[in-house]
Amino acid sequence: MDIKALTSDINKFAQERDWEQFHNPKDLAAALSIETSELLEIMLWTPSDQSAARVEEKREAVENEVGDIMVYLLRFCDICGIDPIEATRAKMKINAVRYPIDKSKGNSKKYDEF
Repeated sequence: MDIKALTSDINKFAQERDWEQFHNPKDLAAALSIETSELLEIMLWTPSDQSAARVEEKREAVENEVGDIMVYLLRFCDICGIDPIEATRAKMKINAVRYPIDKSKGNSKKYDEF
């Protein structure tokens, strides 16, 4: 399934439940932030070197949160007229300039700290 088909399915789901009235950019952005925090909560207090194991341990919960994040992200993009694939490609071009390989390879510094 591609992004457009998935977005269409999500929109139909919302329409059938008369949820469009609640789906404005502010509330969708808030929901997206909340769901992302719920993903992070699954790994809260887990040492970094054990986080991959925690994902496996809690795989179903992690996948549910990823699904929620994707639903809200695609709904937000659709309502705001943003193509998420094009937005990602554009951001990767910006990041390629901000993080040249010779300065960023193996380095976790932000681009303005080089």
